[in-house]
Amino acid sequence: MNIPNKNNPFPLENYDRLCFLKNIIKNPNIKVGDYTYYDDFENVANFEKNVKYHFDFVGDKLIIGKFCMIASAVTFIMNGANHLTDAISSYPFAIFGKDWQGAMDGKSYPLKGDTIIGNDVWIGYNATLMPGVRIGDGAIIASNATVTKNVAPYSIVGGNPAKLIRKRFSDYDIQTLLELRWWDWPIEKITENLNQLTGEDPNLLPLDNAST
Repeated sequence: MNIPNKNNPFPLENYDRLCFLKNIIKNPNIKVGDYTYYDDFENVANFEKNVKYHFDFVGDKLIIGKFCMIASAVTFIMNGANHLTDAISSYPFAIFGKDWQGAMDGKSYPLKGDTIIGNDVWIGYNATLMPGVRIGDGAIIASNATVTKNVAPYSIVGGNPAKLIRKRFSDYDIQTLLELRWWDWPIEKITENLNQLTGEDPNLLPLDNAST
């Protein structure tokens, strides 16, 4: 077998605007699975630049699964962007110090947790994901969507705020795919079943998770 090398930053020969993302990430609070790629119109270094308000002192993580497809200009807004929403003023007085430094005593900014992207997720051009959202396995995020809430597995969402357009498969087939977790198969088994994986009938996939 001649399988693409998951550890190769640039798997397309003579093309450096698509990368296997895990190989270029430097921030330890961004975790990316094997074979997830990022395609950028200019420079793949833009990925980390587009993870906004990701401050070390907040400690939140961006976790992305395997075999995801992330288009240019996708933006992740992290928890460092959050302001008070229930207070009279949402202005961040305390960050400017001096006589304002105690403005947040006994208070804390909203923290919505880690942003978690499942496996085999396609995120279209210029989509924006807000802090703490969870995107289920097999979901598709349309171009220019703004995702403010969790997205169910194998759902297609779009718009601002993003709403369900349709499910990709029947509930029965979605449950079958979630149980199969094909992205966790040995890469050799994935390679042997590419015709089925690029087909439209989940029932043609092997029904066990053992390597072949």
